[in-house]
Amino acid sequence: QVQVVESGGGLVQAGGSLRLSCIASGRASGRYFMGWFRQAPGKEREFLAAVQWSSGIPYYGDSVKGRCTIYRDKTKNTVYLEMNSLKPEDAANYYCATGATMNDWAHWGQGTQVTVSS
Repeated sequence: QVQVVESGGGLVQAGGSLRLSCIASGRASGRYFMGWFRQAPGKEREFLAAVQWSSGIPYYGDSVKGRCTIYRDKTKNTVYLEMNSLKPEDAANYYCATGATMNDWAHWGQGTQVTVSS
């Protein structure tokens, strides 16, 4: 079993930046990829970024490309998502997930809320 816990959300001013953290523990084979998603009220869940755990190669969704950096720290079993130039429309619940592939996100965290004030 894999456990996923996010942290780092909160209130951020528009134009500001944030760093979210996600710690994964448990069966290593279940977390070859770690990714970040977000979901705002009334909207579909949106893929933001993912990182291949072994290599560190990042992948980004189109909506945040250029404003977002994902990276992992193997020593801490943690993946980070940094976002800058935040906008009110970035407000959402941000989720971390792990999976064996980027098409199979099997394990999810509870989410961390990000609010952006204008």
